[in-house]
Amino acid sequence: MPAGTEICASGDKMTPEQTHQELLVDGVGCASCVKKIETALKALPGVEAAEMNFAQRTVSVSGITPTADLIKALENAGYGAKLAEAASDDAAMAEKEKADEAYYKRLIREMFVALSLGVPLMLYSLVTGEMSVNTAGEQVGWLIVGLMTLAVMVLAGKHFYVGAWHSFKNHSANMDTLIALGTGTAWLYSMVVVFFPQAVPDMARHVYFEATAMIIGLINLGLALELKARGRTSEAIKRLIGLQAKTARVIRGGDELDIPIERVLLNDRVRVRPGEKIPVDGEVTEGHTSIDESMLTGEPMPVEKTLGDKVSAGTLNKSGSIVFKATRVGKDTALAQIIGMVKRAQNSKPPIGRLADVISAYFVPTVMIIAVLSALVWLNWGPDPVVAFALVSATTVLIIACPCALGLATPMSVMVGVGKAAEAGVLIRNGEALQTASKITAMILDKTGTITVGAPKVTDVVTAGEWNHDAVLRLAAILEAGSEHPLAQAIVESAKESGLYSAVNRGLATHFQAISGQGVSAVIEGKAVLFGNEKLMREQAVEAGDFVATAQALAADAKTPMYFAVEGKLAAIIAVADPIKNDSIAAIKRLQNNGIRVVMLTGDNRATAKAVADKVGIKEFFAEVLPEQKSQKVQALQMEGEIVGMTGDGINDAPALAIANVGFAIGTGTDVAIESADITLMRGSLHGLADAIAVSKATLRNIKQNLFGAFIYNVAGVPFAAGVLYPLTGMLLSPVIAGAAMAFSSLTVVTNANRLRLFKAQDH
Repeated sequence: MPAGTEICASGDKMTPEQTHQELLVDGVGCASCVKKIETALKALPGVEAAEMNFAQRTVSVSGITPTADLIKALENAGYGAKLAEAASDDAAMAEKEKADEAYYKRLIREMFVALSLGVPLMLYSLVTGEMSVNTAGEQVGWLIVGLMTLAVMVLAGKHFYVGAWHSFKNHSANMDTLIALGTGTAWLYSMVVVFFPQAVPDMARHVYFEATAMIIGLINLGLALELKARGRTSEAIKRLIGLQAKTARVIRGGDELDIPIERVLLNDRVRVRPGEKIPVDGEVTEGHTSIDESMLTGEPMPVEKTLGDKVSAGTLNKSGSIVFKATRVGKDTALAQIIGMVKRAQNSKPPIGRLADVISAYFVPTVMIIAVLSALVWLNWGPDPVVAFALVSATTVLIIACPCALGLATPMSVMVGVGKAAEAGVLIRNGEALQTASKITAMILDKTGTITVGAPKVTDVVTAGEWNHDAVLRLAAILEAGSEHPLAQAIVESAKESGLYSAVNRGLATHFQAISGQGVSAVIEGKAVLFGNEKLMREQAVEAGDFVATAQALAADAKTPMYFAVEGKLAAIIAVADPIKNDSIAAIKRLQNNGIRVVMLTGDNRATAKAVADKVGIKEFFAEVLPEQKSQKVQALQMEGEIVGMTGDGINDAPALAIANVGFAIGTGTDVAIESADITLMRGSLHGLADAIAVSKATLRNIKQNLFGAFIYNVAGVPFAAGVLYPLTGMLLSPVIAGAAMAFSSLTVVTNANRLRLFKAQDH
């Protein structure tokens, strides 16, 4: 047995790193089940958290509890369960779609069975108005109809009654309980009227078989339409899974083999031709190409890739043919992790959703009490026929008050919102971050790698005398070729890009000497060269003249000027800077236009910080901030009452990202920063910040609309169902109308949530 693996009492293998499991739950009737399922799982030892997604009928469990124990706990609570397949498994998604399609067809079939009896009965009652039992002939006729209705209840409504029985055995109540009680009571009362008409007052000899059949048919129709609409909320996950290549062409033993991606091993050499998808993560070892990474990052421009560059699974090879070494395969690829993160976020709940779950848990028992009270009021103070009126009001209350719409309100919006964010290259870790992001009032931006590119580049070469740009840059690159300093690397890279430096030039510099605090000196091609600051020039008696003012102007523009001298004479000033990203200014403007206070944080000196802040339009900034002080700056803004977002990309940003109300990590940054953040921006652009906040606001607005509609429907519908308008209008709501309203209220919530799919963050 591998080290670190142990066998649990239940027989399941568990590894120390197994902390997250997802279960598919059967028998979930309505939102009132959510609290019960979560409570049952949280009671188990080893379970750290459990979150039920009512829309997906899945529950996410964090902890080290064996799967068998989780399933047993759910079965004891009256539900069936099984372990969900991996989020990135294309076959698992196809299997789920197939199961959903089969369930949809079953619901439609059951709807037709019920309505084929309910509709003719309803039309008969409307045309003749005669639904009463007074003669022996009518008794026989309605007995036949009653038996047909019983067949409908078994064939088309069996799942409601089975679910209600399971809930009863577990001392709870849910949607199935309400439907079973409502339709069952109507049918039993009608059968009593059929068998014992003389025991019922003349005015109460009315049968309600049409109500039973119509309610079952309409609710099945509502469930079917809801299922179809729910399927559309998984489009983002489907698209992400669709990015995965099915096969890979690996080079083994000199042969090229096409194999399923599941069989690709670490360090395999993989060939990708133009137009093909990258099958796994890797590092280019041969060739040059451009790759479309928009499906992962949201960045539309293809990215050039050459030797040593990293490539990601799911991205599209556009032009050249490359060979790369596989560095991450299977569930370890960036795409697989993104799919997992998006799915977990879709299953998570924002705080506003937990409130709905708590209310739903108490709603069904409350409705049952209201139904009984309503019946008692009619029996004691209602007009004749009191029994019929009591039955109709109680049944209508039971049917209309099902809190399905309430349970769907939050998860449907979260699923669509998180999916929309993922399409824009924004990965939201959980529902709480989604909700809090909509409330952000202050955004702290780290400078290096966040506002700026994060890699120094040569910005200016100001030459003197007979020297030209190319000659100076070539000599400077030869001089700095052996240095690991970021500024030196920037000069070498710039020379390489211009074709002025290659490996053959390496070693041309002799007598190299580093002069502490000043710069370097060497001999190149027989010429003595100096490269460093103004102090080096003074001590080596190199006349700088008017170039001192030029250097000062460059420094004031957030650049680092360096003097280059050959044979004791100034040849040029080379300036290096960390350039501001192309879209940082526009993105910061978007944040400010949304009323967000933008603050810049940097370890650089005040002059450089001020120059960058002025360029991007930030009025508040903190310079010369030590890594351990960054989290203190976040706390200082929080003490002022701000809801603070923190954006960074480095390891030294991790503490500040963790303590902020919402931490945003630049996805091009370090894994530590990404792990510490609540939201990850897969592309380096700060527009992702504004997009994330816009999606968050739109999602929360959608949730509130859904909750308001569901609350109003349930709270307002119950009194009408109980007959509050009868004394004023003489009208009593029909159970059939209640059944239709209940079924379509859930559909309304799902449809409203799907409106988010049309949302475009960049337009806001």
